[in-house]
Amino acid sequence: MYRAPTRDCKKETMQERLQKIIARAGIASRRHAELLIASGQVRVNGRVVKELGTKADASKDRIEAAGKVVEANAGRRVYMVLNKPPEVVSAMADPEGRKTLRNCLRGLPERVFPVGNLEYAASGLVFLTNDGDLAAEMLDKWAQLEQVYQVKVKGMLTLVDLERLGKEIGVKMQTVRQPDATRGRAANYWYEVRMRDSKKEELRRVLFKEKHPLEKLKRIGLGPLTLEGIPRGRYRLIEQKEAEKLRRIEKAGAETKKRTKI
Repeated sequence: MYRAPTRDCKKETMQERLQKIIARAGIASRRHAELLIASGQVRVNGRVVKELGTKADASKDRIEAAGKVVEANAGRRVYMVLNKPPEVVSAMADPEGRKTLRNCLRGLPERVFPVGNLEYAASGLVFLTNDGDLAAEMLDKWAQLEQVYQVKVKGMLTLVDLERLGKEIGVKMQTVRQPDATRGRAANYWYEVRMRDSKKEELRRVLFKEKHPLEKLKRIGLGPLTLEGIPRGRYRLIEQKEAEKLRRIEKAGAETKKRTKI
């Protein structure tokens, strides 16, 4: 007679890699957690741990990361879209004392962290969460995720310019806003650009070469997420099922890239 294998419950442990435990607690993304470990900022039962492969049991071991105690039950998962103002660092702390995303999240009880980066001078959509697993999946395939930007350039690009530059860089460009001459503003135009993150610096370089340097950059879309209805400096909490669309798009990123003709 077949007997199913048995386990001694007393000996069974729930050990996981430290970076996964830290990320799930919402203290840092998995990649940032790895940096904390490597730099000696993580302790397990009072002992500094620097090895990335170290495992621990969050329900039994006392784990500290960057001076914060990692809680075994981290609470609810939080997903949000923030409309970042310009001149705000895309982080929760800044050694130079500049404004950070934390300034826009006053009153939020949960600890969250941004996924990806948006330049200090840029504004627009930032996705934040305390779901370390989703954040890790997104960052692993960040280059495949389509992003939508509104860019302000010096002067005007013609339709021919937009088509030519779009083909050269490998992005989609279109005019979205013309200057308001009645208010005496300089004749600088806004354009919408659909691209992947790796194209951003190339866009900046080509526009500079064409004597239409990029003056302002605003991200308005990240995969299925948009800024619709979110004022600058404010955020919107989103449901987990909406955030899960990011996971599905990431897994299908390569296939989506093949279907999209640029």
